[in-house]
Amino acid sequence: MPNRRRRGGARAAPSGGARLAPSGGARPAPCGVALAAALAVALAGTSARAADDDALALTSSVEQAAPAASPLRLALEAGGGTLWDRWQDKNVAARRAAIDLRYAQAIGGGWRVALSDRLDHVHPMPGGQPDTLNSLREAYAGWQAEDAATVLDLGRVNYRNGPAFGFNPTDFLRAGALRTITTADPVALRENRMGTAMLRLGRRWGDTGLSAVLAPKVDNAPDRSGSSADFGATNDRARLLLVADARVSDRLSGQLLALATRHQGPQWGLNLTALASDAMVVYAEYAQGNERSLLDALGGGGAPAARQRKAALGLTYTLPSKLSITLEADYNSRGLRSGEFASWLAQGPAAYFAYAALTQPSQELGSRRAWLAYVTQKELGLKQLDLTALVRQNAEDRSTLGWLELRYHWPRVDVALQLQAASGSARTEFGAMPYRRVAQVLAYAYF
Repeated sequence: MPNRRRRGGARAAPSGGARLAPSGGARPAPCGVALAAALAVALAGTSARAADDDALALTSSVEQAAPAASPLRLALEAGGGTLWDRWQDKNVAARRAAIDLRYAQAIGGGWRVALSDRLDHVHPMPGGQPDTLNSLREAYAGWQAEDAATVLDLGRVNYRNGPAFGFNPTDFLRAGALRTITTADPVALRENRMGTAMLRLGRRWGDTGLSAVLAPKVDNAPDRSGSSADFGATNDRARLLLVADARVSDRLSGQLLALATRHQGPQWGLNLTALASDAMVVYAEYAQGNERSLLDALGGGGAPAARQRKAALGLTYTLPSKLSITLEADYNSRGLRSGEFASWLAQGPAAYFAYAALTQPSQELGSRRAWLAYVTQKELGLKQLDLTALVRQNAEDRSTLGWLELRYHWPRVDVALQLQAASGSARTEFGAMPYRRVAQVLAYAYF
């Protein structure tokens, strides 16, 4: 059964090409490193929580604690390359660096603490964005009963829901969570986003579970300063999320979700994952609720919220040769149609950055319809060489984004070549990207 979500250690989420920021992979800058180091020392003495994403089992409402060889995991990344700047009509040099820190440990009595922090430096950054930003992904304390059936988490938690790759309609807590866009790979983006400040209580009864998440309002608006914890991006309003999950059989599991947000109508969602054969997993997500269309949100119009529907349908097929292919169709009724993209993007670069600022931090599908092909090949000719590639197409304006990574592994070091290309006219989603082509080499060291 394919392992579709890469979770856990610093090695789990490779960086790659970018949609808004230049493609690359690293994050070291002094402000967040000091914060991360101080928190790590303060948390010293605990056992890591691991969540293994079985292709059939959706993210459980209750995650189990598991022992780890070391409570502290650290990754350093550095690299550089070239970007083709569509506005300057020339190649420009790019560099990037990162520090990725994760800490998790049990402290006795069923309690555990966890910290996950990433500091990114990416240059150049389009649109006048800061080139050094710290992302406090997780910082929480948790408790688990002796029978492992009840858990409690308090703090910032990256709570992900939904099996889809490119767009997750039922991942209700993703809004505003991506502080730095450093890759076109949606799996890595989902892993590297900031969590939400919350109180979460989960309970399991055999193959069924129930979670209640209370996410309070912490701040009014996002804070783009480099060292900010940026709770205004993830906790700008009070929310209550209820999640019921069930494993119906060895071949079918799913989740039912309901979200209540202050000053906004309720939303609900359903996702399912089915093992169609020993080699094929089929998945689906559906959500609906009252929201403003993206065009109204961009233009600042006074149109009221209306019922919106979102869906993702896909399958993953894995061959004995370790080749895994995912095909996915996505739909968002609040997204832009082809003519709406053309009219909005005709206003110039500022219009594109407004669109990116509205959609990318939440991994929201900006178009009405889209397609995704996602391919991984382990041991590509050599045991230590892996391939990851994706193609995303806006089915409304026919623009396309392609991204590819070749990664060679040593025991504690990886080296990767990453390539990215976007096609489409200047008034299409991917054709309007600041960097149309990207080529870079990255090195990763793990401790």
